[in-house]
Amino acid sequence: MCGIVGAVSTRDIVPILVQGLQRLEYRGYDSCGVAVYADGLRRARSTSRVAELLEQVRGEHIAGSTGIAHTRWATHGAPAVHNAHPHFSHGPGENAAHGPGRVALVHNGIIENHDELRAALKAKGYRFTSQTDTEVISHLIDSLYDGDIFEAVKSAVGQLHGAYAIAVFCKDEPNRVIGARYGSPLVLGVGKDENFLASDAMALAGVTDQIVYLEEGDVVDLQLGRTWIVDRAHKAVTRPVKTVHAHSGAAELGPYRHYMQKEIFEQPRAIADTLQGVESIMPELFGDGAHTVFKQIDNVLILACGTSYYSGCTAKYWLEDIARIPTQVEIASEYRYRTSVPNPRTLVVTISQSGETADTIAALKHARSLGMEHTLTICNVGTSAMVRECKLAYLTRAGVEIGVASTKAFTTQLAGLFLLTLALAQSRGHLTDAQEAEHLKAMRHLPVALAAVLALEPQLIAWAQDFTGKENALFLGRGLHYPIALEGALKLKEISYIHAEAYPAGELKHGPLALVTSEMPVVTVAPNDTLLEKLKSNMQEVRARGGVLYVLADADSRIESSEGIHVIRMPEHYGALSPLLHVVPLQLLAYHTACARGTDVDKPRNLAKSVTVE
Repeated sequence: MCGIVGAVSTRDIVPILVQGLQRLEYRGYDSCGVAVYADGLRRARSTSRVAELLEQVRGEHIAGSTGIAHTRWATHGAPAVHNAHPHFSHGPGENAAHGPGRVALVHNGIIENHDELRAALKAKGYRFTSQTDTEVISHLIDSLYDGDIFEAVKSAVGQLHGAYAIAVFCKDEPNRVIGARYGSPLVLGVGKDENFLASDAMALAGVTDQIVYLEEGDVVDLQLGRTWIVDRAHKAVTRPVKTVHAHSGAAELGPYRHYMQKEIFEQPRAIADTLQGVESIMPELFGDGAHTVFKQIDNVLILACGTSYYSGCTAKYWLEDIARIPTQVEIASEYRYRTSVPNPRTLVVTISQSGETADTIAALKHARSLGMEHTLTICNVGTSAMVRECKLAYLTRAGVEIGVASTKAFTTQLAGLFLLTLALAQSRGHLTDAQEAEHLKAMRHLPVALAAVLALEPQLIAWAQDFTGKENALFLGRGLHYPIALEGALKLKEISYIHAEAYPAGELKHGPLALVTSEMPVVTVAPNDTLLEKLKSNMQEVRARGGVLYVLADADSRIESSEGIHVIRMPEHYGALSPLLHVVPLQLLAYHTACARGTDVDKPRNLAKSVTVE
């Protein structure tokens, strides 16, 4: 969500700014813009794609050696050009309709006290041209400016309540960009006689690999050949420079129609990469000191959002069944706003694809503030804030995931969580050598098993044709596969815009059965496990009401296709790891339904890839 790129150089940096935005497009956005110093302030803004912004920039011959750029996901104010970033200040005596003031600014995050700041600035004569909270910051900095933009930004951020990452420049001080962050990520890219800002190191891939991760409260001053950082107490600090080989998001689609389809088919490789080097189960897979931490805990708290939350819900079954450790799974955005009972012997596990999910980071900090210091993350980005905030980590190797609807990130999270389950089981004396060997053998076979499931795509395309004209769907699962039903419903609603809900199948008669008609397809995840016979009874309840079933069944489950029952047989039963296989057909069903309905598969409306605001 929301991308920032900024630069100070001796060359025209507009191509770098626009390229940086293109590399952040996968996160999702509804407007974009760029501003530069060129004998004053110039900008271009668009509610279309970055490619259209580039054409606009070229057509208007916008160029400059100091500038900032942004992709916006609307919070305050509709997706419209006047709400798009960058914003300019319009101070007392300046006519906003006839040109900019002196300050240009882009912002990620949410300013909670923007209403009171807006009122105070209006009283001083500042004119507002947008409905955004961001414009308040540009005016506030302008009101505090006294010849030094760095000092003005330092003063301004002290008055902001909420989360922010900002990049600012002033027309009175060319060759200078100021950045600041609190609760939203921002990195400094160090070049030769030029310096950069970005919300993600990926935006600077190919420009510089020398990255400084700014910390909470930092304010940074970028000039030609020089940078200067102060912390939240305004003391000068030195942050380490790390060499980061970021991968560009502009991956080749190859034979695939969309990135989502490509990423679904990359899952065998992603799982193999995630498990690479795992020869045996040991706590040290999760970092130095893990052995000691695992001996000190007596329960697990999982914090996550969206798809990552569903991976945590799946892990709860594994952790309590195999590791015999009590486990609680919380939606991160809810956890920190309720009264809970902390236990210092808790292992707090966060799950995030990007490692920058604002709600999850905030929930992690809340858990730590309650005295729960044992922290571990399952994350796909080794340089992310989440990894830096947690003492222990397991890095999945899904690679860059561009499609907003998560696929390979989910299955690699499950792989990492299963390894965590085995490591905790071993530490607690619940894993024999024979069991370890059996589980590792099954995990090594996952890529082959996943490839066999992907071969079912033609059958899922046929199912998708039935779903194309529907507006509602139910997903059913029991036990370990109920979270997989939840994930299947989420995928369908995310990209096809069909309303879908998931339930434990046993809950049908407690309400959802009232919705079942011939127009309500019911997708059922039916592995051959101990709950299969119960599930069959639930399926009969659906058929008795005229519902049409779409069943993912194991080969030996003795569920046959008949009128109103469509069955796809999975290649093999996979025991505890079955969720990793059963979710893949649900991904394919959602993907092909969305294709048939003509939606924007990789960038569904109203959604963003990396949710960096609350």
